[in-house]
Amino acid sequence: MRRWPYGLLAVAAGVLLSSQGRINGQLGAQLHDGVVAGLISTALGLVVLVTSVVCTPAGRRGAGRVAASLRKRDLRWWECLGGCVGAYLIVTQGVTITAIGVAVFTVATISGQLISGLFVDRAGIGPAGPQPITGWRLLGAGLAVGAVVLAVQEQFARPQNVVLFVLPAIAGFGLAWQSAVNGQVRDASQNAVVAAALNFTAATTTLLLAAVVDVVLRGWPVDFPSEWWLYAGGAFGIFVIGISVVAVRAVGVLLLSLCLVSGQLLGAVALDVFVPARSAHLSFAEVLGTVITLFAVVVAALPIRTGSERMAA
Repeated sequence: MRRWPYGLLAVAAGVLLSSQGRINGQLGAQLHDGVVAGLISTALGLVVLVTSVVCTPAGRRGAGRVAASLRKRDLRWWECLGGCVGAYLIVTQGVTITAIGVAVFTVATISGQLISGLFVDRAGIGPAGPQPITGWRLLGAGLAVGAVVLAVQEQFARPQNVVLFVLPAIAGFGLAWQSAVNGQVRDASQNAVVAAALNFTAATTTLLLAAVVDVVLRGWPVDFPSEWWLYAGGAFGIFVIGISVVAVRAVGVLLLSLCLVSGQLLGAVALDVFVPARSAHLSFAEVLGTVITLFAVVVAALPIRTGSERMAA
């Protein structure tokens, strides 16, 4: 089986992830409310996913397996809460992207994800069990931190933008844990759509609770935009899941992750160049920071060589 067509599909899925961030950011800016924007995005996606689970035999069987695993405590209840991190990420998209741009947002998120991934893998939270902290992964995390400093150096003159940068970095720290627990749910259900539906359920519930508080304090948004595509953020997430399920069989988890991140970074830069959502133009430092982050991801993903492999080499 040729792997490169599936790799290209995964890169396209990464571009969709960046596009989703832009859409959610634009909707949040027009509503002047990132929480309600995030709720709209996830709720629409949840409707589609739940319909798919309920209306397909494979989906119903997968949901039954999750329920059985929870009863037997093979799957712990908190492992079904990965979507809470996704809810926070979506809110940060609505709050920050129009101010700092998609590229800086993506660099910050991926950097946080790389660093926290060291500790999540070491703790063995994911389905693969404990993973060693290798020199390559430490180097990749260090490069990611350097890329962040480089990408946001011009923002230091505006302290309010530095704060906006910290928000997606925190989300990135949570994404590694989210990926780990979602992997546990997928193992239990043996169905990626069921795992995604549980993820969207947790995200929508979290955002609904946050929206209630937000509306009580600030009121309901008055002007909802008429552009239909601003409400398509959740649908983009579903396409990403579908592509990932198809591609992972051909390219494996590691290459899939690298292709997704590559697409995210390329899409982020392209969006900031051709359809910028902020008044400032994409700077050379931000482009260079993006390139270094991509290189950091590749370095962090380099495989561990065993003693026998080194001797054979």
